[in-house]
Amino acid sequence: MNTYNELYIDGKWVTPSTGATIANIDPSNESVITDIANASVEDAEAAIIAAREAFDNGSWSGLTGSQRAKYLRAIAKEIRDNLDFLAQLEVQDNGKPFTEAQLDMNGVIDCFEFYANLAEDFDNNQESEIEIHSEGYSCLVRKEPLGVVSAIIPWNFPLDMAAWKVAPALAAGCTMVLKPAEVTSMTAIELGRICQKVGLPNGVLNIVTGHGSKIGPILCEHPAVDKVAFTGSGPVGKQIMRSAANTVKKISLELGGKSPLIIFDDVDIETAVEWIMFGIFWNQGQVCSATSRVLVQDGIYDELTARLVQEAEKIVIGNGMDKGVQLGPVVNKKQYDAVMATLEKGRSDGVNVLTGGKRASGFDKGYFIEPTVFGDVPEDHPIWTDEIFGPIVALRRFTDEAEAVASANNSELGLAAGVISKDIDRANRVARNLQAGIIWVNCSQPLFLQAPWGGYKQSGIGRELGTWGLDNYLETKQITTYHSEAPLGWYLK
Repeated sequence: MNTYNELYIDGKWVTPSTGATIANIDPSNESVITDIANASVEDAEAAIIAAREAFDNGSWSGLTGSQRAKYLRAIAKEIRDNLDFLAQLEVQDNGKPFTEAQLDMNGVIDCFEFYANLAEDFDNNQESEIEIHSEGYSCLVRKEPLGVVSAIIPWNFPLDMAAWKVAPALAAGCTMVLKPAEVTSMTAIELGRICQKVGLPNGVLNIVTGHGSKIGPILCEHPAVDKVAFTGSGPVGKQIMRSAANTVKKISLELGGKSPLIIFDDVDIETAVEWIMFGIFWNQGQVCSATSRVLVQDGIYDELTARLVQEAEKIVIGNGMDKGVQLGPVVNKKQYDAVMATLEKGRSDGVNVLTGGKRASGFDKGYFIEPTVFGDVPEDHPIWTDEIFGPIVALRRFTDEAEAVASANNSELGLAAGVISKDIDRANRVARNLQAGIIWVNCSQPLFLQAPWGGYKQSGIGRELGTWGLDNYLETKQITTYHSEAPLGWYLK
């Protein structure tokens, strides 16, 4: 295994100024995988200065989009050539099944290639004339790279979430300091090795690992940083907003959700059960858009819940590298303890546990939790209202469409939502009434790089992916030209 005790700053691998490291723990067996470099504030500032210099000297921002695209495609090729190795690192770091990690890596490849294409298109679309209907003037709009970006990413999809920020930012011509989650840093460090191998100019991408509580503030407050892009929890997102306000930085935030899935009584039960399970048990339920609140119409509630329980109890739990495993451990002890505390509260409050609700049997080590189904959950209970980030789904009954929509929208969060019905007119009507940034009709969790990703309400600010992802890292400039040689004639007559 490669070593992971250095930081990638200004195109070089450097030891943290304090020499500090963090023990990286395998969530499947609680053993130490390796030591991760633990950056200091001074290290983070060095990375910011390197990114600032790389942006200001034009070594990246001064390239054409087509030139930048060549680097992005080279990065994609290296990831493709090392796909299984990177996927295995994700399993060791995050706990997810290997097959899921492989799909993640394919998504990373697609993301870099997608933004390579947009970088090429940028050359032809960077400037556009607009009609202003005023004689003697012309006006054009020009898009320019925003500057230096601090990107702070979560632990649930480590390299995927890095790609969502790195690829569009680099395509736009920005430079970046990437701060991965301290518990899942290995693939981000490997990304640094890949960037060095393909010859990315020094300082364009800098990678600092370590505790967010220590280096997060400087990444958000430093005057040389022009934008902060963050995916993670609501409380941290709010703190980033406060920090960025001091210098009025641009921000984009994706802050999770408690997404509803409405199931009407005209559906095929087997199809509905499959989508419920896919919507909550993928990646151990550690998915920001997970449809963890399921509203089921009265007529099929009992039959559907019975089938859901049967299938949930068949899920194969284990080390993500073992063949056939469908559910690995949650990411670390902190998350395990938080999920288990939520389960205990549900039991102590008398919420109906239909299956699961405890540590998975047969595992002396590791952070394994049974797939859990709660039924008839009160609408004001934390299991229904709070993002748990574990393999836990909550179900409630509803009578009619109006009740279902009202219950689905009764949340401070609004990242995603879904509706399943054979009546496509009704499904489309409900989709347009749901208060969320991503709506799925007759499915849950499909993701397409071409489509915008982001939420309503307290689920965040801005959109990632698609052309919206590129726009995140661009400034818009108006250039207006007066074409007459004569004075305007307002003051000089």
